[in-house]
Amino acid sequence: MCLAIPARVCEVLENNMVKVEITGVVREADTSLLSEEVKEGDYVLVHTGFCISKLDEEQAKEDLKLWDELLLE
Repeated sequence: MCLAIPARVCEVLENNMVKVEITGVVREADTSLLSEEVKEGDYVLVHTGFCISKLDEEQAKEDLKLWDELLLE
């Protein structure tokens, strides 16, 4: 089973790398698996340091809300 977490792109770096924010924590992630470009403010699904898909903002916010509910229980 894989676990991927929605994250917001907060900075685009060089060499297919971005900085993403996940629940207040900023990490670097690799975008080389994506077929489309990402920009600041986009939402992506991150698994083991790789962006595996791009999410629309509405879906990402809904998913993050569910994560918050799970983590608070």
